[in-house]
Amino acid sequence: MTDAGILEAPYRGADIKIHGPEGFEGMRKAGRLAAECLDMLTPNVVPGVETQYLDDLARNFILEHGALPACLFYKGYGKTVCISPNHVVCHGIPGGRTNLRLSEGDIVNIDVTVIVDGGWHGDTSRMYLVGEVSPKARRLVSVMYEGMARGLAAVKPGARMGDVGHAIQAYVESQRCSVVRDFCGHGLGQVFHDNPNVLHYGRRGEGEVLKPGMFFTVEPMVNLGRFDVKVLSDGWTAVTRDKSLSAQCEHSIGVTETGFEIFTQSPAGLFMPAGL
Repeated sequence: MTDAGILEAPYRGADIKIHGPEGFEGMRKAGRLAAECLDMLTPNVVPGVETQYLDDLARNFILEHGALPACLFYKGYGKTVCISPNHVVCHGIPGGRTNLRLSEGDIVNIDVTVIVDGGWHGDTSRMYLVGEVSPKARRLVSVMYEGMARGLAAVKPGARMGDVGHAIQAYVESQRCSVVRDFCGHGLGQVFHDNPNVLHYGRRGEGEVLKPGMFFTVEPMVNLGRFDVKVLSDGWTAVTRDKSLSAQCEHSIGVTETGFEIFTQSPAGLFMPAGL
């Protein structure tokens, strides 16, 4: 495989794209495959596993299903997935110097994006609990998932993007956690990262008006400590400045006439870790 198929995808535009039935069909196929990839990884996320092994499993799975791994060669990124344990907020590099293997008690986010027929992108991530984790780590993951659920519940035609961010922020901060400001969700479809930007904090009644046919991700990053982050010298790995734990999950969704459709639901019901 070369990077040509990825780089030829349409570029991000200034406007927010509105998609019809063909787009919904394409996104359903892309989203399902991305979710199936994370389902496949689930029994392999165990203490002692090498993160490069997980990346290899994901790449082989995607290629065997006739799709492309969107992250591979994207802006120079050399891996198929991002694996972000503990205080890594996002974009952890599998097999990297500080990301060689998972240990008992880790919490870890794995993020995958696939490209299927006609360039449709399925982008999703979820949390995994590695062995027995601490009560505070389990609570953080639970708060993050509930915050995302509240953000999704705010998605409907006529609502504004700020309503989504406010719903997430209000709940997360009520639980004495924080929402990361430096990264956000994004539009997608036949472009990996498109308009609109999706902030996971904000004020009701502000931001873009949601319209049927809009596709975007909701992917809150929630820290146990402060929301401040920094990017390491590799140019990708983002970590909490205070070294507190961080958790994230992500769905790709489309706005419908009555609400929203999640494209990246887990066929095996594994989107949330067991016991949350």
